[in-house]
Amino acid sequence: MTAQFVAAQTLLTLDARHPYAGKSLIDAQDMHRTVMSGFPDRPDDGGPDPRARMGVLSTWTVDLHRARLHLVVQASVPADWSGIPRAALAEAPEILTVDRTFRAGDRVDFRTVVNPVRSIPPPPGSPPRTRGTRVPHTRPDHVKRWFERRLQPPGEPAVAPDGVTRIGADTDPTRLAVRMLPRVSSPAPHKGLRIARAEIKGNLTVTDPQTFVATLTQGLGHARAYSCGLILIR
Repeated sequence: MTAQFVAAQTLLTLDARHPYAGKSLIDAQDMHRTVMSGFPDRPDDGGPDPRARMGVLSTWTVDLHRARLHLVVQASVPADWSGIPRAALAEAPEILTVDRTFRAGDRVDFRTVVNPVRSIPPPPGSPPRTRGTRVPHTRPDHVKRWFERRLQPPGEPAVAPDGVTRIGADTDPTRLAVRMLPRVSSPAPHKGLRIARAEIKGNLTVTDPQTFVATLTQGLGHARAYSCGLILIR
């Protein structure tokens, strides 16, 4: 069984000292706007969440020594970065078309930044359809267990018995590298927006190519609109 992964990826290198990039670094909502500025012609059919329908995912790192913001954006449609101020670009955008076929047993190195949260059920007696509360994991060992629950050993289904969606790949959890990252937030009118983040690195063995490609395309976990969930592989 094989599955094909096709996507457009862009590496943006911005001058972190420029106000355009600086606002993105201190405001998660501004970072979201920067990412979506590459897709000015969004679907106009009135459907929900154009970001998800275009498969827009992103991740970023900052080099404080060189004052560079490195932003990777992935989508199922081509991006147009002409709206970014030229002075904010430290380098011209690097655009890459990814076209890769995966088979069971393929091995890849990966890096991802995730929003690792667990859901606490509402207290007894709450009104019907009351949502649980999402609580972030704050320790690397808890993040590792969060990711381990999403691994898919050979022969296992894409959805675990407890309802967790798996990623179509497996690994030895003891060989994963986990690093907690600073939370990102947004001021008014998004005062409640605080997103916990963790970086996970390691290698994966593909066990279910179709599920693995779906994970690469759709992302992993929550806060995908805020630069979490993109899995970069090589």
